[in-house]
Amino acid sequence: MKHLLGIQTLDKTTIELIFETATEFKNVLNRPIKKVPSLRDITVANIFFENSTRTRLSFELAEKRLSADVVNFTASSSSVKKGETLLDTVNNILAMKVDMVVMRHASVGAAQFIADRTAAQVINAGDGTHEHPTQGLLDAFSVREKLGEVAGKKIAIIGDIMHSRVALSNIFTFLKLGAEVRVCGPATLIPRHIAALGVSVSHQVQETLAWCDVANVLRIQLERQQIKYFPSLREYAAYFGITKAMLDNLNKPIVLMHPGPVNRGIELSSDAADSPHSIILDQVENGVAVRMAVLYLMAQYRDKILAVSA
Repeated sequence: MKHLLGIQTLDKTTIELIFETATEFKNVLNRPIKKVPSLRDITVANIFFENSTRTRLSFELAEKRLSADVVNFTASSSSVKKGETLLDTVNNILAMKVDMVVMRHASVGAAQFIADRTAAQVINAGDGTHEHPTQGLLDAFSVREKLGEVAGKKIAIIGDIMHSRVALSNIFTFLKLGAEVRVCGPATLIPRHIAALGVSVSHQVQETLAWCDVANVLRIQLERQQIKYFPSLREYAAYFGITKAMLDNLNKPIVLMHPGPVNRGIELSSDAADSPHSIILDQVENGVAVRMAVLYLMAQYRDKILAVSA
């Protein structure tokens, strides 16, 4: 694959190849020397126009574990503040002979925009409320690691579906791998026609937890909300927050996930986030391996094209 802009462009075979490659890289991460020379001649620029902790650090660590040269860019301390356009910013970075771009931007389609107008390989690290493909991949990889397979599993995505890019990438990934997907949250935070994607819709958290094998809980995206979609965070926590008592009352174990950052006491209580049901920290670990796999496979594509052109 030349770019990774979204899950919709991937088929099941490609996703499985990413998972197999990630499994090998996870073995690398668990050995004393955690570095391989796979991207030794490649320079990667992490271009983040939005704040990020987990995603940015995960990509940077993945790149360094593959021996790539890494350049980090933050919009808040750049010429973007002086009025420089997105394309000019990226072109100036590429003029320094950067091979790959990992980009997060508040605008939907920003990664596609850059991929269409530059020669660099582009990884979408989140574009507005659209997609976050590596998060969707690492979530599915974590489920497969925990439960053995994704096909046939019942996956619930709970929370702010409307404003979450993780939700859409999760839906596409899990459906492609044969899972049954349900979204759950306040009616005001679920897109009206989302059932057209092949998912079911619920507004009852306890009933959804009883239905599912895996619950991926999303935070409220307050930074993307221009109006109030519910009376207060306290009321949201009362009706849609998940506690360990709710999980313990189920007659079966379920897998609890969260892409982070967790707003403790709102979508998840602390005892739920830290409970044996939770694989939140496993997701963080798997994120490095999955991103290593994506970078490695994109580098293989690049080498193949260069070999053909030579």
